[in-house]
Amino acid sequence: MAVEASQPVLPRHVRMHFDPHRGAWALLSPEKVLWPDEISLAILRRCDGRARVAEIARDLAREYGADETEVRADVLAFLQDWSDRMVVRL
Repeated sequence: MAVEASQPVLPRHVRMHFDPHRGAWALLSPEKVLWPDEISLAILRRCDGRARVAEIARDLAREYGADETEVRADVLAFLQDWSDRMVVRL
């Protein structure tokens, strides 16, 4: 379960890849290709296994000039959803 103290990371079987033909980033895993949007990429790029969810949310709130409480809720929901898809490990 995603909580503020979680330190999300992409599992070994998942990697980010830039597709030059589409001009977009893809998240590749066995039998799955996901095309994250800009905000999703901003979260995924911070999933290094060291940063806590609370830190990720704080950084994104500053970067986008948004309310940290709202960003934290969105980041937690996003990470839980992608963890359920087995492309992020919490």
